[in-house]
Amino acid sequence: MRDRLILLPGWGLGVSPLEPLAAALRGLDEHLRVEIEPLPDIDSCEVPDWLDELDANLPDNAWLGGWSLGGMLAAELAARRGEGCCGLLTLASNACFVTQGGWPNAMPAQDFDAFLAGCSVDPDATLKRFSLLCTQGAQDPRGLARLLKAGAPHSSKTALVDGLKILQQLDTRSALQTYRGPQLHLFAGLDAFVPAEAAGDLLAVLPDVEVGLI
Repeated sequence: MRDRLILLPGWGLGVSPLEPLAAALRGLDEHLRVEIEPLPDIDSCEVPDWLDELDANLPDNAWLGGWSLGGMLAAELAARRGEGCCGLLTLASNACFVTQGGWPNAMPAQDFDAFLAGCSVDPDATLKRFSLLCTQGAQDPRGLARLLKAGAPHSSKTALVDGLKILQQLDTRSALQTYRGPQLHLFAGLDAFVPAEAAGDLLAVLPDVEVGLI
């Protein structure tokens, strides 16, 4: 259905951060169905397992989109489905969350390793810190961070660590080049996790798609 958009959330905070966007999009077009689906809740930190779970549970012939980790998974699933995906929308989703060969504008590996180690020791404190970083640049960052943290699901430490390991492994460059449908990738200039320069890097790899920096 070309009037259906499935959104996937980012790591740790659940679906609530995407609810204002979904409501705004529905308000723009009464015929547009916007649904937010949770990330896989499975005992695995392997990318193919997560994609299999999403592929089995998300409807075909819809637009796929997501924020951060959710956008990266949507990109991989779009490439897998090909013509079965109507289009792709990513929000603050880097092609590689962690620096890789040929992709320097991402989180340094040692910073990510420290974040992962912190989550393994104290996931609640890590989520609190993550919420604060997500709201960097907002008018009331601490108030918004409290709202994000309060709306987060009560995920187990294992689930949170597995999600970070998925984020660490993903490299969507091949998927983005493989998928031939329409694509829109939006980045934020004050993003604490994805450098603004990643927008230009992505446009260099995908000159025929829409890339925006807010």
